[in-house]
Amino acid sequence: MKKADIESFFARLQAANPEPKGELNWTNPYTLLVAVALSAQATDVGVNKATEKLFQIVSTPQEMLELGEGGLKNHIKTIGLYNSKAKNVIKAAEILVRDFGGVVPQERAALETLPGVGRKTANVVLNIAFGAPTIAVDTHLFRVGNRTGMAPGKTPLAVELKLEKCIPKQYLRHAHHWLILHGRYVCKARKPDCPACIVNDLCRFKGKTIAV
Repeated sequence: MKKADIESFFARLQAANPEPKGELNWTNPYTLLVAVALSAQATDVGVNKATEKLFQIVSTPQEMLELGEGGLKNHIKTIGLYNSKAKNVIKAAEILVRDFGGVVPQERAALETLPGVGRKTANVVLNIAFGAPTIAVDTHLFRVGNRTGMAPGKTPLAVELKLEKCIPKQYLRHAHHWLILHGRYVCKARKPDCPACIVNDLCRFKGKTIAV
């Protein structure tokens, strides 16, 4: 995709949604970190249902430790892989209390030392909680990056690095959300809604759907 097309791509997404928001519910950087970690291989809707009552009683790593692994499981048992996720959340809380004074660090390397936190989760937290211009490549971003021709790559990291280079700086802050929402609701995996796509003419996808 040409530089001018990428500029137009994000200008249109911005015009349609000037202040995009993530769909996970959270109250502070710590609850965001927990919510994102729980969302792996789960839907945001499912995570929000599970954390609705959890975040009423837990807002810090210390409170999570006081709740305990068993108590946490009772709240998140409707989420896939909840046993392993509960263990990771508790271990991460221990590390945050012990090594970071109970505060979520604002560096990717530090975040990635926490159990259950990979590069994607760290980038989401940095972007949403702290306003960093990071791009978390999930399945939606990976698909959109490749399908549009904007940032083709064989791995999430390859797509992430290409997006960071090609997206104009003024759009980097919200690019993560625009691309996720576009992939989730328009550029869908099985049947993209190309007729309704506001960037259809800029996209290089050869398998575009047509209006019936």
